[in-house]
Amino acid sequence: MRTTVTLLQDRIAARFPERGLRKVAGDLLILIDEVESGAGATQGRIRAARVASRVVMAVILTGTVVALVLAVDDTLRADGRINSSLDVLPLIETLINDLVFAGIAVYFLWSFPERLQRGRTLALLHQLRSTAHIIDMHQLTKDPEQLRPSFTPTSVSQPLELTRDEMERYLDYCSELLSLVGKTAALCAEESRDAVVLDTVNSIEELTTGMSRKIWQKISTLPPS
Repeated sequence: MRTTVTLLQDRIAARFPERGLRKVAGDLLILIDEVESGAGATQGRIRAARVASRVVMAVILTGTVVALVLAVDDTLRADGRINSSLDVLPLIETLINDLVFAGIAVYFLWSFPERLQRGRTLALLHQLRSTAHIIDMHQLTKDPEQLRPSFTPTSVSQPLELTRDEMERYLDYCSELLSLVGKTAALCAEESRDAVVLDTVNSIEELTTGMSRKIWQKISTLPPS
């Protein structure tokens, strides 16, 4: 992935050295480096968090069982019988409270490693979504109609400063960058089974596909060379 983006950045630099699209490719390279270099470190932290959370869960479950046994023991009389139904009510209340709080703690600890991984991945995916919108902004002002002989500029028309072939190449580079953004997003979730992460990746891929489709519609309306 990094080699592909590097080659694309070099191609952009060769044709459009002063354009901001080259910097966007460089920003995408930084994100790819974060994805690839951070994967191992993140997995190490997640494994450590998983071990720690399982140990704490075992302590909580053990403490809950001990507390329940002591509560039952205190409720029973010396002869081993419960003399009144009123004696059962505090025991039931204690059982419910202990089980509820233990269940909440176990659920939190069980899902903590996955939430830790989700936070980092979603932060990267947010940056990739922003990169896709930046690429889209670069192609918005590239209007094929300005290349037609019949085009009449207005006082607020932006100068194009691109030939027909240069515009086609520029739009093609934008489309390639959008495709690589989608591939990088998929790389972020390569080892994730988190539903939120997978939905975010799908939304980014749909976003980049839609943007790329608009670009190719522009390319198709370019006047013949």
